[in-house]
Amino acid sequence: MPVIAPMPTGRQTRIPGQRDGSEDQAADAAGTTVDHLTETYRAHYRSLLGLAALLLDDTASCEDVVQEAFIRVHSARKRVRDPEKTLAYLRQTVVNLSRSALRRRILGLKLLSKPMPDMASAEEGAYDQLERDSLIKAMKGLQRRQREVLVLRYFADMTEAQVAETLGISLGSVKAYGSRGIAALRVSMGAKT
Repeated sequence: MPVIAPMPTGRQTRIPGQRDGSEDQAADAAGTTVDHLTETYRAHYRSLLGLAALLLDDTASCEDVVQEAFIRVHSARKRVRDPEKTLAYLRQTVVNLSRSALRRRILGLKLLSKPMPDMASAEEGAYDQLERDSLIKAMKGLQRRQREVLVLRYFADMTEAQVAETLGISLGSVKAYGSRGIAALRVSMGAKT
């Protein structure tokens, strides 16, 4: 069996992949600091909000986008090697987040179900059908000329002169048949309701 010797305690040995404190400090120095990001926030928040306002349509969305941009750059501040480029990263992040917000809105609009056309309820449809049936029955009870005048005048949407010409009767006869037909319909329909 092999014998494993203990590690000497006098000096530290470096294990591959292990970082010591000096490397962490060097990594912190390479990225944007929290203080620099805070200063950038104070100095450029309004201009970034204006940028978002040019891309989006409502203030709440603009504020959300700008705040999210600061959060994302804060999370990735060690990747921003040059602190002078922090504002450029923030601007690009605001633009990208605005695009994403617009894409989500467009997709949401596409996925929304189309509203149903204004349709009558089943009860209204049934009531309308009953009313229509009773009107047809009442129309069948009218004299032939009265029925013809009313159908041409109100259902075919003809003028009185056109009805007179179509039926070959005088304009006065059209008025008389129409008036008597409507009165008969009122009586007939009023008795049924």
